Amino acid sequence: MSTAQSCPLPTVSLSKYLEEEGQNKNAESQLLKSSLPAENDCHTQAEDRVSDVPKYLLELGLTPECKQLISSLPAEKGWVANLLHQYQGFWHTTRQLQAVLTCQNHFQAQETDILLVTTPKSGTTWLKAIVFALMNRVKYPNTDNNHPLLSENPHILVPFLEYGLYIDSQVPNLTTFTSPRLFATHLPLVSLPESAKNSSCKLVYLCRNPKDTFVSLWHFTNKLRTKDMGSNSLEETFDKFVRGVSLYGPFWDHVLGYWKESLENPERVLFLKYEEMKEQPKLQLMKLAQFLGCPFSNEEETKGAVDGIQKLCSFENLSNLEVNKTGKLASGEEYKAFFRRGEVGDAKNHLTPQMIEKLDQITEQKLHGYGLKF
Repeated sequence: MSTAQSCPLPTVSLSKYLEEEGQNKNAESQLLKSSLPAENDCHTQAEDRVSDVPKYLLELGLTPECKQLISSLPAEKGWVANLLHQYQGFWHTTRQLQAVLTCQNHFQAQETDILLVTTPKSGTTWLKAIVFALMNRVKYPNTDNNHPLLSENPHILVPFLEYGLYIDSQVPNLTTFTSPRLFATHLPLVSLPESAKNSSCKLVYLCRNPKDTFVSLWHFTNKLRTKDMGSNSLEETFDKFVRGVSLYGPFWDHVLGYWKESLENPERVLFLKYEEMKEQPKLQLMKLAQFLGCPFSNEEETKGAVDGIQKLCSFENLSNLEVNKTGKLASGEEYKAFFRRGEVGDAKNHLTPQMIEKLDQITEQKLHGYGLKF
């Protein structure tokens, strides 16, 4: 009996969401214009200045609630945006913090939801592609032709809650997603919406060695900085990272929260390591399918379904697709910025022995006694 017969697989309704994504870009353009001075003599110049600034650097639509909260929170200079604010123990840019609050206030989880959770630069794009292909393998069995991943970036196919759906105080219409719905988030466990905490929705958590995570984040954030901003030095960002002042950091607290939850509720939280997925991709893919309730059948394995998804979602294939080399998100990040090397151990090519030792010491100290090692 095939998997399609024994375990009906979920499909994601793409057409309406993709249509709305295009409409969002037009709406965002109008929003930028509406935020400029109304006087005719300065409107054009002001519009030109704002249009040159990527959307992810702007702070639009902050609610009174968010403004009041920000005034009471610890703040530090950001890696890209002006400031990072510490909320519920973790650091967010101003724009992201507004999105976190909106998400917490409005997102209603369903029991069948699947949330893909990562810290930034821990293999997020890769995980999105893998789970999307896995969940939609009946609808899109041919991974060589006409597969959505060949024409759409994974961040479009699996939208972020706080980065995409609830950004700029938007409250999205989620009826365009069929059950089980598939979303992604960087939110730490403590900051998940209460409906997600209290439901039986499944959480797939992917983490990565903190040394490689830091180096990837350093490269990524420098790509997001405009030319006039210049680049952050390795030393400056390293100091922030080890102090926990990074996007959704501290890294160790984020990872540990989900690790402990996976030990207490293994049927609800699957904890994956980037390095193990690189080393044993087939084993980890089958483990993931089992956890999501749709294991591969013997027939699928024989016909190469597992190998097809592995090939389609490999770093080499995804990074070389034209769709991922051109274009950008509605918020302004270029697709190509999400792909660099994807290698395990690349940190040794950038960090000094002293930096490596420092990170290893912090990791040992933070994770000691919990059974989690990198």
